[in-house]
Amino acid sequence: MDLQSLIDAVNDSLTWVLIIALLAAGLFFTVATRFVQVRHFRTMLKVILHSRGTADGQGISSFQAFTISLASRVGTGNIVGVAIALTLGGPGAIFWMWVMALLGMATAFAEATLAQVFKIPHHDGTFRGGPAYYIQRGLKSRFFGSVFAVCLIFTFGFSFNGVQANTIATNAANAWGWDHFPVAIGLTLITALIIFGGIKPVARVTEYMAPLMAAVYLLIALIVLGVRIGEVPHAIGMIFQGAFGLNQALAGTAGGILAAMLNGVKRGMFSNEAGMGSAPNAAATATTSHPVNQGLIQSAGVFVDTIIVCTCTAVMILLAGPSVYTPGVTQRSDAGTLTTTAAASELGQGIVPVLTVLIVVFAFSSILGNYTYAEVNMDFLGGGKAGDYAMRALVVVATFWGAIQELGVVWSVADVAMSVMAVINISAMFMLSRYAVGALRDFDRQGGSPESVFDLLGNPDVPDDVPGEVWHSEKAKGLAGSPH
Repeated sequence: MDLQSLIDAVNDSLTWVLIIALLAAGLFFTVATRFVQVRHFRTMLKVILHSRGTADGQGISSFQAFTISLASRVGTGNIVGVAIALTLGGPGAIFWMWVMALLGMATAFAEATLAQVFKIPHHDGTFRGGPAYYIQRGLKSRFFGSVFAVCLIFTFGFSFNGVQANTIATNAANAWGWDHFPVAIGLTLITALIIFGGIKPVARVTEYMAPLMAAVYLLIALIVLGVRIGEVPHAIGMIFQGAFGLNQALAGTAGGILAAMLNGVKRGMFSNEAGMGSAPNAAATATTSHPVNQGLIQSAGVFVDTIIVCTCTAVMILLAGPSVYTPGVTQRSDAGTLTTTAAASELGQGIVPVLTVLIVVFAFSSILGNYTYAEVNMDFLGGGKAGDYAMRALVVVATFWGAIQELGVVWSVADVAMSVMAVINISAMFMLSRYAVGALRDFDRQGGSPESVFDLLGNPDVPDDVPGEVWHSEKAKGLAGSPH
C-alpha cells in the first residue's frame, strides 16, 4: 500500500466520526443558543463595525482577530477546496457545505465565546486562548489541552500550510510556467521574513489584505454570475439535484449521495473551520468588552466564507459547462486550476493572471493566519522564545515541503489532522457549553448591544469558577477593553 492509499484508508475511518460530531455540535449549539446565527445576524454586522479599536492601543482589536481568522478561512478552501468537492462529490457536495456552514455558525459562535471566557493576558499586550486553554482551565486537564495543542501545531503549522503552499506553486506553474522549486524557495523566504516578527505584524498585514482580496475575488465572481445571470437558477438547481440524487449524471467521481455528503462536509469544514478549534485561537487574542462580541464576529466569518464566497466559486464553475467541468468526469487532479479555468472561459485569458495573483495572495494570507494559530498553541505548551522560533521554522519548512508535493498527498494529510483536532475540540465544547450559553444569556439580558460589558463576579448566568481575573469587576473591564 502506497502513502496515498494508507492516508486515504485512515481518512475513511475518521470521516463518519467527524460528520456525526459536526452535525451533533451544530444542532446542539443551534438549539441551546436559540438559533443565535439567525436572531443575532444583524447584531453580527453591528459588532464588526464597532470592533476596529482597542482599549489601550497596544492589543489586537476584535476586527483584527476577525481578519486573522478570515485570512485562514478565505483561501484555498474556497477555491481549490470547492473544486475538489465538485470533482469528488458532484454539485450536491455544495449543498452539504451550506448545511455545515449554517449549523457551523452556531458552533463557531460557541467555540469563540469559550475562547474569550477562558483567555489569559500575554506579555505583549494581547491575549492567548483557544481550545487548549479552555480544556485546561475549564476541564482542569493540562494533558488533553497539550494533546490538542500538539495536534493544532501539526495541522496548521505543517499540514495546512503545506496545502496553501501547494496551491501557490500549482497556480504559478499553470499561469506562468514557473517550476515548483524556485517558487518554493521564494515563498519560503517571504514567509520567513514576515512570521519571524510575531503575531502583531501578521495582524497588521491581514487587517487589510484579507478583506481587500476577498472583495476583489467576489467582484470577479459576481461579474461572471452577472454575465450569465439567466443560467444561475439552473446551476443552483444542479446543486439540489445532486444533493438528493435526483439526477445521477450529477454525481462526482466518487459517485452517489453519500459521496456528495462526505466531500461536502470535509471540504466545508476545511473552508469555514467551524468546530475545528482553529479560529478560537485568533478570537481569544482580541480585546473586547464581552465574549459574545467575538463569538458573533467569528460566526459571521463562517457565513462570509461558505455561504457567500464558496457559493460564488461553485456557481462560477458550474456555469462554465462541460468544457471546463463535467460531474463524474473531471478529476481531482484538475481541482487546483479549475476555478481559474472557469473564469477564463467567460472573461477570457486576460483574467488568468489576475485570478492567479488573487489565489496566491489568498493562500499566502492563510499561511499567516495558520501561523498565528500555531504560535498561540506553542505558547500554551510553554515553549518560550525558543519554542516560538522552532515553531516558526516548522512553518517555513512546511511551506517549502508543500510547494513541491503532489496535491493529493498534501490534502489527504490535512484531512486526517483536521479530523483528530475537531473531535477533541467538539468533545470539550459539549462539556463547557454552559459557559458559552450563559455568556449569551448575559449578553441578551443587557439588550444585545456591542457595548455590553461582561463581568463574572456575581453573574447569575455564568459559573464564576473561571480562573484568573480577566473578566472580574473593574480590573477585568480594563484588561478586556471595549470595542470602539
